[in-house]
Amino acid sequence: MILLGEHAVVYGRPAVAVPLSGLRATATLTPHPGPFRIQAPAVGIDAPLSELPPDHPLARIVVLTVEHLRRPPPDALLRIESAIPVASGLGSGAAVSTAIVRALAAWHSIPLEPPTVSALVYEVERIYHGTPSGIDNTVIAYERPVYFVRGQPPEPLPVGAPLHLLVADSGIPSQTREVVGDVRRRWEAEPARYEALFDRVAEAVEAARGAIARGDARALGEQMNANHELLREMGVSAPVLDRLVEAARRAGARGAKLSGAGRGGNIVALVEPSSTEEVAEALREAGAACVWRTEIATGVAET
Repeated sequence: MILLGEHAVVYGRPAVAVPLSGLRATATLTPHPGPFRIQAPAVGIDAPLSELPPDHPLARIVVLTVEHLRRPPPDALLRIESAIPVASGLGSGAAVSTAIVRALAAWHSIPLEPPTVSALVYEVERIYHGTPSGIDNTVIAYERPVYFVRGQPPEPLPVGAPLHLLVADSGIPSQTREVVGDVRRRWEAEPARYEALFDRVAEAVEAARGAIARGDARALGEQMNANHELLREMGVSAPVLDRLVEAARRAGARGAKLSGAGRGGNIVALVEPSSTEEVAEALREAGAACVWRTEIATGVAET
């Protein structure tokens, strides 16, 4: 999940992303006679690999992975299950693709490092998003908070104090590819205005990066609030998202903002442990379809 830096990250500015504990996708391979078969009940798929279009994301990640492993698709059944809502800005597509890559690598007992997993998943992200930033595949493949600049190796992000987050689903799908394309068209029409907005997002990200390292929740919340206002100026928020953000702040959240492409999907709120339930209830009363809790632990991940 992107904590700060949406959209601007596509244009070379930094972003901060964190993994979501408790919301995972799983891919399970079991021996199965006949050709390789894919089952994904959540999206109504139960078919041999050969019957799926070559550009279908599930088929594409399987083919990319077995080509990289230099192995044919095994005689197996691939079953995919995910607790992550689709089209919600939480990286569901990248999480599913990552799970598939790891399942196939484990089947063949060939270990893959996070940069390799991330690169394979990125190719499928292009199907979902058109011009993806690369941040979803990065944070999911590495499974750690990262500071990310497109085209550069991700940096593990030190966390000075635990971050307590609430993620609230608006119940409205976010069409990432469409929203990203709309921002690009606006940037092309008003490059100076949008470059200035992206620069201000970068400033918020850099300030938030320092706040996270220091364990300064107050400063981090301020930057989250500032980032949301910049996303509103870009035209990617929506009344439902603004309503949830405002409800979280009124109930005591340190900061709150939309997360992901926008115009639907989710908001994320930074809370204190003592106010978690109060903020969660306020979000539900404001219309959130679902609210998840997650915590980002302290420490520095090793590179």
